Amino acid sequence: MENLISNLVDERQEELLQLLADLVRFPTVSPPARNTAGVQQYIREYLKREKFETSSWDVFPGDPNVVGIKRGTNGTRYNSLIINGHIDVAEVGDETEWTVPVFELTEKDGFAYGRGTSDMKGAVAATLLAIKLLNELDVELKGDLQIQAVIGEEAGEAGTLSCMEKGYTADFALVVDGSDRQIHGQGGVITGWITVKSKEVFHDAMRMSMLNAGGNVKGASAIEKMMKVIAGLQDLERHWAVTKQYPGFAPGTNTINPAVIEGGRHAAFVADECRLWITVHFYPNETYQSVVNEIEEHLNHVAKADPWLRDNPIHYKWGGKSMIEERGEIFPALEMNKDHVGVQLLAHCHEQTEKSPATIGMSKTVTDAGWLGEAGIPTVIYGPGKLEEAHSVDEKINIEELLTFTKTLMVFINRWCNSEK
Repeated sequence: MENLISNLVDERQEELLQLLADLVRFPTVSPPARNTAGVQQYIREYLKREKFETSSWDVFPGDPNVVGIKRGTNGTRYNSLIINGHIDVAEVGDETEWTVPVFELTEKDGFAYGRGTSDMKGAVAATLLAIKLLNELDVELKGDLQIQAVIGEEAGEAGTLSCMEKGYTADFALVVDGSDRQIHGQGGVITGWITVKSKEVFHDAMRMSMLNAGGNVKGASAIEKMMKVIAGLQDLERHWAVTKQYPGFAPGTNTINPAVIEGGRHAAFVADECRLWITVHFYPNETYQSVVNEIEEHLNHVAKADPWLRDNPIHYKWGGKSMIEERGEIFPALEMNKDHVGVQLLAHCHEQTEKSPATIGMSKTVTDAGWLGEAGIPTVIYGPGKLEEAHSVDEKINIEELLTFTKTLMVFINRWCNSEK
């Protein structure tokens, strides 16, 4: 079977590239997003032709998820599988910097160029061809196979979370985002807004009467008080750097980035409000809830030492389902169990196809995989494409790598969905 798969994939290289060209042609850039209906209809029709039961729903208007399920012949006894991939692509920026058309596939020197080729329409095209070729080979799957084409990953819009909320599940999941065909878990990310707000508004002339100038008016600039908050965050970040660690990550990977600050109303007033937008990275053995609790506890201790902040408490708003709609996002961490039978089988299939051992480790970025893991589904990230190509000018993917990934994926689907639970 492995030889049949390998030869067939090689023979169908042009079909794979045509599939990828079709997907790249849809400019599903996020942000602005709300532009994936066309490509998702294309994928849904493809899945229907391959005898998948399909469903689709709008996560946001103009941005639908698509799920296709091929029922196994004995789904109660045999393993089920989710293959998950996002269909949105990163912003393009200045198109004049590109030397190839952005949304038209270009083949050159063994690579396929175009926005999304590496992140991650190449993997989606490979997945679609894999299920088609397995059908052509009359491969019977005893367990259920589920394909999730989701929206919103680039802008933290939690298309995969929407699948979990609707109850889609399986015994194992592959998120086929770019990992250079390494088997990965990941850390997590959460964004949050920290707000310092005065109970009163003071004209600029009142500053001379405030406590900082020796007066008795209990007022303060929210901007200046936010400086204490930022200093507190820096202290906590340094504390994390020396007290926390996780295999596969460099020391200090768990960072707190003060990314955006907004505040004040006019030069004639003492600033009565200041808002800080932070991005927090955390390790796979942590949850975003636990990290948020640590930050709030630390900053509330900082506030207790300041008379004004004691009377004007810090406010927090964490996460969200969209960086576009809510200016907030969550990517849960994924702590991978490398000894799980699915991980070991995938590593074995990789080694068979590639004639070299699989690398099992941790991603340096974040994907939707954490949502599947949080739903209790054993999950790994495993896909073609190099991290440095994602979001890049002249984005590209190695064609041979894409073919090899397709072969491994076919072998794994056949083995996993025909293994007893």
